[in-house]
Amino acid sequence: MLKLTWRNTIRHPLRASLTILGMAVAVLAFCLLRTVVAAWYAGVDASSPVRLVTRNSVSLMFPLPLSYLPKIQAVPGIVRVAHAYWFEGVYIDKRHFFPQFAASLPGYLDAYPEYQLPEDQKLALVQDRRGAVAGRRLAARYGWRIGDAIVLKGTYFPGEYRLVLRGIYKGQYPNTDETLLFFHWDYLNETLKKIAPDMADKVGWFLVQVARPDLSAPVSGKIDAGFKNSLAETLTETEAAFNLSFVEMTSAILVAIRVVSWMVIGVILVVLANTMAMNARERLGEYAALKTMGFKAHHLVSLILGESLILSLVGGLLGMVLSYPATQVFPPEVTQYFPGLEVSRATALIGLAVSLAVGLLAGIIPAWQASRVQIAAALRKVG
Repeated sequence: MLKLTWRNTIRHPLRASLTILGMAVAVLAFCLLRTVVAAWYAGVDASSPVRLVTRNSVSLMFPLPLSYLPKIQAVPGIVRVAHAYWFEGVYIDKRHFFPQFAASLPGYLDAYPEYQLPEDQKLALVQDRRGAVAGRRLAARYGWRIGDAIVLKGTYFPGEYRLVLRGIYKGQYPNTDETLLFFHWDYLNETLKKIAPDMADKVGWFLVQVARPDLSAPVSGKIDAGFKNSLAETLTETEAAFNLSFVEMTSAILVAIRVVSWMVIGVILVVLANTMAMNARERLGEYAALKTMGFKAHHLVSLILGESLILSLVGGLLGMVLSYPATQVFPPEVTQYFPGLEVSRATALIGLAVSLAVGLLAGIIPAWQASRVQIAAALRKVG
């Protein structure tokens, strides 16, 4: 039966090749789209359960006073408190975007052990008020080296900020973001005191590290209760929830990508089903002859389903294999927004499972029709 199934599969080489190619392209597109969705959630997945973020309860766009720092540090169960500001500066021109943070260094980086920075570079960072740290991928993108000057032109924050690259960190894990730039919040604050005093002594958020994950909820409640009815009430949430709030801003795009990924699979299902229907219709006389030789209905079903599964499996495997190098051809303009953009094992297995499901569904109706063929009626049919 296996030999006969294989012979039926390669009977029309061009038809089989085009069907396999179409299946491969569909699985390739499915895996790439699912990989983009997974990369969108990379920041959420990489979040630590012992890191909390305290921000303004109204919106992240509203800052918090630096004077909140001692009161937050006094809450029991807290190991470390750092602060940062999102700095929307322009490097060269607006097309060269990358995430920039004015943070309390090196304490802010100490809360992220996955950002691995050599001790000598950390020491140089501490000693230079204008020092900055960049991720390995970001440094490679612009060819930066230790000691290079980086000039950022402020947009929300006025002024021009001349930084010196003192460190290049590398990620501990494959999905660690290596496209970030950090520089001293003190440097930003000193500049603001001169040119925009009303913006000085404020932070975008406080990064709170607790001793154990089970302390996250009680510590969050105590922090927010301490600033209740103040001029700037706080909202403390886990790092995962904080990152997820950014992802939810683009939820419509993510839904659209998911829908497109399944539409691609639906299209190839129709194509494969049409191919199997054509094959079954052309071989009705052969199926009738097989029945006269003693083949049962389940033999015919296995022949058709086997052919459909072979086509889908070969196409699925080809698409799955091609998806790995395909992620390497994404331009830097795309990869800068998706750190760790690579096809995971789970995504590849889902793509393979989907291809097998397509093969099974595409062969069910032709197999059912072939199993019910009447010998006399099929043998009378010519052409």
